[in-house]
Amino acid sequence: MSKFSKVLLVVVLVLAAGTVFAQTGTTPANEGGWLGSAIAVKYFAYFFALGMAVYGGTTGQSKAAAVALEGIARNPAAADKIQTPMILALALMESLVIFALISTFLV
Repeated sequence: MSKFSKVLLVVVLVLAAGTVFAQTGTTPANEGGWLGSAIAVKYFAYFFALGMAVYGGTTGQSKAAAVALEGIARNPAAADKIQTPMILALALMESLVIFALISTFLV
C-alpha cells in the first residue's frame, strides 16, 4: 500500500468517524452554527478536491520535466525537439490546475 493511499484512508476514516458516532440532539447546525452545516461540508469538499487536483498536477509536471530533462541529457542535439512539446504539456497541466482553482472559488 503506497503512502498516498494510506493518507487517503486515514482522511476518509477521520471524516467518516463524525457520522458513525453522531448522536441525535442538539448540534451546531441546529443551533445556527456553521461547523456542522452542509455549507461547511461543501466547502471542505471543494478545497479537498482542489488540493487533490494540485497534487496531481504537480506530480505530473515533475514527472514530465524529469523525463524531458533526462532525454535532453542523453541526447543534447534533440533539446529543441524535446523542449517545445514539454513546455506545451506543462502549460496544459497547469491550466487544468488553474481551472480547478477557478471552479472551486466560483462554486
